[in-house]
Amino acid sequence: MLWRKKPEVPYILLEQTSELEEVSRNPEDPESFANSLEEKRLVRKLDRRILPITCLLYLFASLDRSNIGNARLQGLPDDVLGGDKTGVLFDWLTSAFFFSYIICQIPATIFSKLFPPRAYVAFAAIGWGLTSSLMATGLNFGSLLTARIALGVFEAGFAPVITLYFCDRQFALWFGFATVAGAFGGLIAFGVQHIHSSVQNWRLLFIIEGVPPVILGVVTYFFLPNRPESTAYLNERERKIAVERMNRDSSGDTGAVVNKAHVLAAFRDWRLYVGGAIYFGLNCALASIGAFLPTIIATFGFTNALAQLLTVPPYVVSAIVMVSFSFSSDRLQNRGVFMTISCCIGAIGYLLLLTVPDNNHVRYFATFCITSGTYTSIGLTIAWCAGIPLFMAIGQCGSVLGRIYTRRQKAPDTCKVSSKGFGVSCALLFLAALCSLILSISYRLDNTQRDRLYGKPKPGTRVNTHELADKAPEFRYVP
Repeated sequence: MLWRKKPEVPYILLEQTSELEEVSRNPEDPESFANSLEEKRLVRKLDRRILPITCLLYLFASLDRSNIGNARLQGLPDDVLGGDKTGVLFDWLTSAFFFSYIICQIPATIFSKLFPPRAYVAFAAIGWGLTSSLMATGLNFGSLLTARIALGVFEAGFAPVITLYFCDRQFALWFGFATVAGAFGGLIAFGVQHIHSSVQNWRLLFIIEGVPPVILGVVTYFFLPNRPESTAYLNERERKIAVERMNRDSSGDTGAVVNKAHVLAAFRDWRLYVGGAIYFGLNCALASIGAFLPTIIATFGFTNALAQLLTVPPYVVSAIVMVSFSFSSDRLQNRGVFMTISCCIGAIGYLLLLTVPDNNHVRYFATFCITSGTYTSIGLTIAWCAGIPLFMAIGQCGSVLGRIYTRRQKAPDTCKVSSKGFGVSCALLFLAALCSLILSISYRLDNTQRDRLYGKPKPGTRVNTHELADKAPEFRYVP
């Protein structure tokens, strides 16, 4: 693992093909360290420092945005929402996060280029950790709503900035910690449920899951390396190797610079919007299951404590499926086909919830399909895209839709309202599968046309994306 070349702007979907694995040995090219012992030692050194910090940050970011689903079963609506019999107030709390998250996504990512990455990430982590902890002091709907909005602001620029540190094959491991967070969150909630204290359990939950990001933020500031050309973590020789590796296959990274032409190109590229539609559907499906999985399992007849514990197995299985699909996708250099399959798996899960209302064994199996399909698809999508900020801003709108349509009301309306959300998520996942095939075919045709016009690029050819971005003659897509 090493620094990932951060896109100058959110300009286009899809990574450059990794067929170009070795650097040309042309004497005119800069010195190459490809596959050298020095490079391997450097990669191990960076892995030891970067992976633990970034993965733990993402784990707690996922916990803090979704723990409100567990807090619901621990009495939050009764304590501060007046019972919330219709579920409307809870919907606003879950959706408020995404309103600020979507609005701040692109500005936060652009501003992040003006600050050292470690300082920016540390500030965000401390901010969302404090916000999550302070939710424990919420006394009414307004205070919790304000905290959720602030949480979205702090988390908005985190993912696009943190991806600076990853090569594409590290994305599965990093995003896999979202599924770990789901399993870990269920275990924490189950334990908190059995704490007998004068403080309500849901308040303890927010404190327990909010304090670690604050500590991690401090650790991040002092230990997470900055950009390779400026970090003090590396010596001069290691910085040279890191910069050469980062720009090995392309040379469009110019540091803290925003290319306005690429920004405009983003809004003119139809494939970005097709990819946004995919991510929109995936986030809608994920939002439906993410915040409401404990509630959905509770409707099977289990106690609240056991329902939270039973959320763990679906997340564990989804982590295994995600890693398996991501590894296979990377080895075969194919994203579209694997995304189509995983989207269909998630859609089948929602279809089972819709069509089998009485068999709880089948319905519980459906939650495995949903978590495995949606988390795997999102992991592959993030690895597939290079224009993360605009892409994610479009996709996160689906999270709001998923929160709105998946609502549990007081019986007997539970099944009726949930069915509407399940139906929307099912349809959007099948749409995402279709769009994935369309994008895959489009990129294959584009690669074929470029091969005809310019010939196949030689292994190790450096692609200059500074001026033409993905339109450079030597650039190829992963279909």
